[in-house]
Amino acid sequence: MNGMLTPTQIHDAGEDIGRNASANLTMGDIINRRFSRRGFVAGALAVSAISATVSPLALLTAGEARAAAKSAFDFAEIEAGADENHHVAAGYDADVLVRWGDKIFADSPEFDPLAQTPESQARQFGYNNDYIGFLPLDGSADRGLLLVNHEYTNPELMFPAFARIEKDAEGKEKVTMGEFTRELVDIEMNAHGGTIIEIALENGKWKPVLDGKYNRRITVATEMTLSGPVAGHDRVKTAADPTGTKVLGTLNNCAGGVTPWGTWLMAEENFHGYFVGELPADHPEAANYARYGVPEGWYNWGKYHDRFDVSKEPNEANRFGWVVEVDPMDPASIPVKRTALGRTKHEGAESVVSKDGRVVFYCGDDERFDYVYKFVTDGKFDPTNPSANRDLLDRGTLHVAKFNEDGTVDWLPLIHGQNGLTTENGFADQAGVLIEARRAGDVLGATKMDRPEDVQPNLKTGKVYVMLTNNSKRKAGDENPANPRADNKFGHIIEITEDGGDFAATKSTWSILLKCGDPSIADVGASFSADTSKNGWFGMPDNCAIDNDGRLWVTTDGNSLKATGRADGVWAVDTDGEARGTSKLFFRVPIGAEMCGPCFAPGGETLFVAVQHPGDDGSATFENPATRWPDFKEGMPVRPAVLAIAKQGGGRIG
Repeated sequence: MNGMLTPTQIHDAGEDIGRNASANLTMGDIINRRFSRRGFVAGALAVSAISATVSPLALLTAGEARAAAKSAFDFAEIEAGADENHHVAAGYDADVLVRWGDKIFADSPEFDPLAQTPESQARQFGYNNDYIGFLPLDGSADRGLLLVNHEYTNPELMFPAFARIEKDAEGKEKVTMGEFTRELVDIEMNAHGGTIIEIALENGKWKPVLDGKYNRRITVATEMTLSGPVAGHDRVKTAADPTGTKVLGTLNNCAGGVTPWGTWLMAEENFHGYFVGELPADHPEAANYARYGVPEGWYNWGKYHDRFDVSKEPNEANRFGWVVEVDPMDPASIPVKRTALGRTKHEGAESVVSKDGRVVFYCGDDERFDYVYKFVTDGKFDPTNPSANRDLLDRGTLHVAKFNEDGTVDWLPLIHGQNGLTTENGFADQAGVLIEARRAGDVLGATKMDRPEDVQPNLKTGKVYVMLTNNSKRKAGDENPANPRADNKFGHIIEITEDGGDFAATKSTWSILLKCGDPSIADVGASFSADTSKNGWFGMPDNCAIDNDGRLWVTTDGNSLKATGRADGVWAVDTDGEARGTSKLFFRVPIGAEMCGPCFAPGGETLFVAVQHPGDDGSATFENPATRWPDFKEGMPVRPAVLAIAKQGGGRIG
């Protein structure tokens, strides 16, 4: 572990690398070519061009001359900022539902931050909650299963007397980590993975049900199987698993999804950071691993567990970077890594049933200059026969997106033997294509994106929203009227319209919904509507959700006092009519935190959100966090937590 950076800083720095050396066009290139040729045509393109060249303040002033466009959201916006606590719109409650260390089972040990053990953590709520899913139980609106991913750990905030704050030669404070022991490593490993916990409404408030029969913890030690084209392949065989079909655990689970047949998808993101060691330059996996950044060595698990040392177990890293399917209704079931969806740094696995009954899954590969993917099953979803859907994810076609200058998207199939994905180009078979999905995208000429994260389909409109968090590595020369930022610190949101509303289509169209950042600074080039207030703009879109009314809600990762003068939060974004591009701040996190989730319960009367790494402002430790949220008790560390937001007196959110 780097002693000068926190895990959150290392995590963000890793996503800032950009390991795509292909000559494929970037999204900036595509936008530039599209709109430099057509950007001054009357209509929407002309508006885009004017917005990019006229001061946003002038546009705001002009906007005051007309009545505010009708927004789809009617809550009173909160004020942007950052402090020790969370804040939600007036008339709503945001209650802590479950926190790191909370009991998951009736016989779980009580959380004792001064006496943590691997055994206790395996039966308590994990760390850094990210994706949230919800499954109703027995058709009830008052009971359900909460499904939560635990992405990574912050040992400097977790463990007492472990880290200290020092000053560098320039007097800047830094966090220096202590020495890891086998026990601390094993606690970290058990804080990863995921949690399934039953919750129920009691007097209008959601509460955990500790004797729920479906409650379960999934960790890095949980037995799993590999399925699909990669299962049993020589490149995933290890000394511990000569069959190439059994894997221990899942890690760095970021955004995810719930399938139409009620299973939970845990998407493995930055798996590269967990491996140490070195491969010889001529090793068969050397080029593959370099494309993914393996080994990065964020964690020193390889010191105690040989499988995380590539010099000792060179195939283990090929067993991570997949989408994991879990059956929440069977606590004894073995999770399955569905390799047909490809191996990337997965952000999300959101799904929708296409017009012909096939199921479509969207994923982003969360690194600068990497790609957007879509997987379409061969088989069709059968709502009357759950067992018929059990292995739908093992057979289908993975596609990668190429955004064209004419405003269309080509979804290019990653199929061995086609379009350069051949033995001559180093792809021995379909398993090789999927293990090296990034390189396959390089060969196909996919568009290099600005760190694609959540990709969310909207069933009501046939549109798909792609969160592009940022890209500080984009070089000068990519400036253009529609996206004029070579150093894209604040990200943007792309709206894809699937042809004929068919999510399985291989041809689509695209446009930019929002360019993010402060619209009052002309050089930023943000494109929020003139009706967006000084509190309503945001940077770094990350996760998103579509509510029951088809409205878009966006959460962010990277806003801070230093970056934007405000904390991360939840923003409601209009996507239709005159209010399109208008954003309103609904909820914000405490200082140092990232906003994850979000997830609406059926009926839209509860919004579950995940507050990740609160208090991590870059110079915080267990003893000296930036906040002691959510307990605010001396001696109690800051704790990631899931909150349930509801309207006082009931009613739909927003």
